[in-house]
Amino acid sequence: MNTKFTRRKFLGTAALAIGMPTIIPGSALGKNGAVAPSNRIVMGGIGIGPRGRQVLSCFLSQPDVQFVAIADVQETRREIVRRMANKQYKNEDCYKCRDMMEILGRDDIDAVQITTGDHWHALGIMLASKAGKDIYAEKPCSMTIHETQELSDAVTQHGRVFQAGTQRRNVDNFRFAAELARSGRLGKIHTVHASILRLVPDLAQLPAEPEPDPALIDWDRWLGPAPLRPYNQKYVEGRWRGHYDFHGGAGLPEWGVHTLDLCQWAADADGTVPIEFESTGDTRIEGRYANGVKLVMRLAGFNGEGEWGVPGTCPVRFEGDEGWVETADFGKIAASNPSLLTGIPATEMSGTDPIKHVREFLDCVKSRGSTAANATVTRHGHIACHAAAIGWQLGRKVRFDPATEKFIDDEAANRMCSHPRRAPWHA
Repeated sequence: MNTKFTRRKFLGTAALAIGMPTIIPGSALGKNGAVAPSNRIVMGGIGIGPRGRQVLSCFLSQPDVQFVAIADVQETRREIVRRMANKQYKNEDCYKCRDMMEILGRDDIDAVQITTGDHWHALGIMLASKAGKDIYAEKPCSMTIHETQELSDAVTQHGRVFQAGTQRRNVDNFRFAAELARSGRLGKIHTVHASILRLVPDLAQLPAEPEPDPALIDWDRWLGPAPLRPYNQKYVEGRWRGHYDFHGGAGLPEWGVHTLDLCQWAADADGTVPIEFESTGDTRIEGRYANGVKLVMRLAGFNGEGEWGVPGTCPVRFEGDEGWVETADFGKIAASNPSLLTGIPATEMSGTDPIKHVREFLDCVKSRGSTAANATVTRHGHIACHAAAIGWQLGRKVRFDPATEKFIDDEAANRMCSHPRRAPWHA
């Protein structure tokens, strides 16, 4: 039979089949402000820790979302998320497991939130795309240039709605600053500044400790595609940062994808990447786009310190030949001329708040539209971050071809664009 059997039809026919009155609660039909089950987006979660729970709380607050299942390799995290969902819905229905394939194999799940550690993001996105799920994934979404290409291709090939967790694209003050640059009111843009964290060398492995019961912490699944190494509790507690097997790009993509992403947007460069990168120590990398616009990635501005004029983390600055603007996470905006600030947003929304980003994703799941941080935007912003990090690791200027997405006449740099995945973890 080709007739589509919707959830609403099921409610009616099931009641008739068992001889019950066809009296359905108003909430099930979308009355009194509720959203009918047939119109809800059913979601599952994969790898939800502290940041993931902040994102999840935004999804749970949306009336058209039904969160039904969590997959995580740590039992403590599984249980926290299960309780969050059950408290929201006042039931005991949220399913928990440690294998993400259980979530991806469910036909009733429309979309997934992927907020694992960095080394699992790209593979999780590819597997979810292949399984026909729409995806909200935390950043950085990849460990290498090649992984970035793979995840972008997978999302596109399978026609999925995708939103990377670079949520500042949907935060008012950052949107205002980017649109000011794009509108021409600053004149021709010549320099864009992205704040970064200090670049770090690869940390030594932590000492081996006895592996826990896999039912409590599944170490093999936690490692997934990463190289095999001995267990240490600190890794699963979040101390994987600074270890290149789990934290790609010398740590640059951790925050750099946020601010470089905004610079790409402001410079009207979402479809390309800089053609060269050169670093100065571990606090500054300069790049240049083919049209001559200069990209400066630098350590400054955190908590109002340094040379930036506005307080807050993740500051950015856009400069044109007729003026400049800068902003950061606390919502403040500064500009070279007060007249440029006409119409600034009244609210001072935190740059770390993903609520509008989550809402846009859900709206696009319904409309099949393109999100602000879609696969194409993510592809170029992430590749730029990884390319800059490779130049820093090599300690010299590197040249990059945006068309081929390869370094020019540089075998050493191109070898760093990918790394093997541990068997059997593959898309």
